[in-house]
Amino acid sequence: MPWKECRKMDERLKFISRYLGGEKIAFLCREFGISRVTGHKIIGRYEEHGLDAFKELSRRPFRQANKLPFQLEKLIIALKKEKPHWGAMKIRDRLIKKYPNIRHPPANSTVHAVLDRNGLVNVRKRRNRNPMQGTALLPALEPNDLWCADYKGEFMLGNNQYCYPLTITDYTSRYLIACEGLETTREEYAITVFDKIFKEFGLPKAIRTDNGVPFSNPNALYGLSRLSVWWLRLGIKVERIEPGKPQQNGRHERMHLTLKREATKPAEENFLRQQAKFDSFQEEFNNERPHQALEMKYPAEVFKKNTRPYTGLPEITYPMHDMTIRITNCGRICIGKKKYHLSLCFAGHDVGVREVDDQLWLVSFMDYDIGYFDEDTCRVEPIENPFTYKV
Repeated sequence: MPWKECRKMDERLKFISRYLGGEKIAFLCREFGISRVTGHKIIGRYEEHGLDAFKELSRRPFRQANKLPFQLEKLIIALKKEKPHWGAMKIRDRLIKKYPNIRHPPANSTVHAVLDRNGLVNVRKRRNRNPMQGTALLPALEPNDLWCADYKGEFMLGNNQYCYPLTITDYTSRYLIACEGLETTREEYAITVFDKIFKEFGLPKAIRTDNGVPFSNPNALYGLSRLSVWWLRLGIKVERIEPGKPQQNGRHERMHLTLKREATKPAEENFLRQQAKFDSFQEEFNNERPHQALEMKYPAEVFKKNTRPYTGLPEITYPMHDMTIRITNCGRICIGKKKYHLSLCFAGHDVGVREVDDQLWLVSFMDYDIGYFDEDTCRVEPIENPFTYKV
């Protein structure tokens, strides 16, 4: 049997009809489950408005204590139309000076709300002028084809100093090449670690990282950093995963989970003791811990010695360019008395400059064309990112 539906209007109509039929209010109120006050209220509304009394009335209050008077709102809108480029603060000040008799002038936030409510606020869209983007991620089949690098999340030591572990692994063999506890993520500290590792293990063909510091710089040309430019100089290809997709470096992130559980909880008292713990973990991870992906072999059994030795930065020559120029420490190209801004990440490196049209110059770094400048501008205008898929 379906539920019997009833509406408030029908119930009120029944109540009034039975009241007009002579039934007592007390009995009707008990039967309909309402108070006598409500019953008398319904009867009074019926006697005043007739059948319209049975309709639902709006519950909106007749007045709002803090609502701005509509006359004042009209004045604010009129002032804004007079000065369309002024903001709420200036409009409020003009309102007070023009109409000094206003007893309670509205706040800046109230003026802004009035303007926004009437579509008089121009909201500028924020644009990410340097959106980071990943590069092509090439497959690695042999050890040293690809290394992965990242910082495991910082944690606090017992002496209240933060530790930033820089980790480097071989993609194919899962071999943990380095796990160094650092005080910061600054480039010079990372370069020192990589310099030491390159001398011991040689150079990989490519290194895969995320888009964070110091591997990338969102404010630099093409998102490059001094560290990544140094890798390019050494002939190492740079791979960057897409922002927000750590699974593209999943093998390395999985190692971080093991590192976190076994070597950071609890944290040691200072860097010396924590580094000893990292070294112990690295030895166990490479030589004692079998990996299912390696058919239960140890990473040290799969990892091979690199055949590319590290002998320092090779010289760069640009025989097809008009001139070779060394970028200054402030990231500029200096030709005579004129200076053209390039990027700080290229500071100290040589670039090739070639005139491709009348007073139009092409700037190249190694095998990559990175931008143009003319003699009237003060900076190099970048072209399409040459590192997105070629690096």
